[in-house]
Amino acid sequence: MRIALVLEYDGSNFCGWQSQRSGGSVQDTVEAALSKIAGHDIRVVAAGRTDARVHASYQVLHFDTHAKRPMSAWVRGVNALIPGSIAVQWASQVPDEFHARYCALERCYLYLLLNHPIRPGLYCGKIGWFHQVLDLESMRAGAKMLLGEHDFSAFRAAECQAKSPVRNLTKLKITRQGDIILFELRANAFLHHMVRNIVGCLIYVGKGKYPAEWIDALLKGRKRIDAAPTFPAAGLYLAGVTYDAKWKLPAFADSPLAMALPRMSGPANCIITDKPNE
Repeated sequence: MRIALVLEYDGSNFCGWQSQRSGGSVQDTVEAALSKIAGHDIRVVAAGRTDARVHASYQVLHFDTHAKRPMSAWVRGVNALIPGSIAVQWASQVPDEFHARYCALERCYLYLLLNHPIRPGLYCGKIGWFHQVLDLESMRAGAKMLLGEHDFSAFRAAECQAKSPVRNLTKLKITRQGDIILFELRANAFLHHMVRNIVGCLIYVGKGKYPAEWIDALLKGRKRIDAAPTFPAAGLYLAGVTYDAKWKLPAFADSPLAMALPRMSGPANCIITDKPNE
């Protein structure tokens, strides 16, 4: 039978999602626990591969097994065998046609940024940081230029293995509450480092290094060297994966992580960049 899981994890102490020869990945850790519960080797397929120090609040995976276990074994049983920084949230049998990666319609990433003169202490590793005041209106104008289907070559890592740099960014929402800025990005798929590179470029615009029109120039130029450096991984979360309703996976919240953080001092301000014609 084929089983689908939804899990969350703190990626701070892992080398990323994908299995490594030396171990130490989220995938290696989860597969080892699943194999113990199943009584045979388990290999999983995930909706997306997160890098080192990147977190997830809604990672979806599937695996095949001939072992007959209650669904609670794939949740509570696995959770008893893995570190506290990883937790299976949901499990269910799915049709054999379900594929965590290829059946995904859209991915959602969140980037949490502390915009404050002093770096974070309590949330070190859980949130990005930038010390200068950012102009959200300029960032909003730049973000609008990224919406839609584009060649995102200027925003992909040099080691990106995707066959095509073309992606359809359907949503870029920027919300500010006090000193916390939340970036929410949705697309059919993302290139390697695409979210972190977009955030880095928008911060360049927000601090006044370049005008908003620079973002459009980057898209048209398609040269990674012209864009901002890749922003740190600490504030990045895989926050959701959308599937057809027929698969009956649980829904995910838009911004669960931002809501969980305490409101920091400073006036509330909110800007939203959604669809190009809105």
